[in-house]
Amino acid sequence: MNWLLPLAALSAAFLASCAPSTPASRIAAQPAVYEGLSGKEKQLVSQGQIDKGMGTEAVYLAWGRATREYEGSETGARTLRWDYTSTTPVSGNAYGYFGAFGWGSGRFGPYGGPYGYYPSYGYGQEVVYAPYLRARVLFRNGRVSSWEKSR
Repeated sequence: MNWLLPLAALSAAFLASCAPSTPASRIAAQPAVYEGLSGKEKQLVSQGQIDKGMGTEAVYLAWGRATREYEGSETGARTLRWDYTSTTPVSGNAYGYFGAFGWGSGRFGPYGGPYGYYPSYGYGQEVVYAPYLRARVLFRNGRVSSWEKSR
């Protein structure tokens, strides 16, 4: 019975790590950052929205961690771009060529292939996950200057 408690704790920790990150969970994890925002920013962040002029902390609380970050410079201003990517399932047809060597009889074997080689072709459905750009935020001097989000 003593082994059951650590197993339950490990299971709970694993399930908690699989929980999706939401604005509410990020706010709960960093309440001091949330309290430092203006009233309008608090309202936007709690709804998972951003607007021009917001800082990086507010955008993180609203949208979470960016998939990729890029630093740069534009007209003397330090820029930072956050890209958020995701994947979408794409269905398609799969074609394949499969060859096999086997025992043949005669010069071309029983299947018409030379020396017992008989090719086969496959066809079927496949699903792959294609990446796409879900959202992008551009910061100039630490503040949002523009953003775009796919619908």
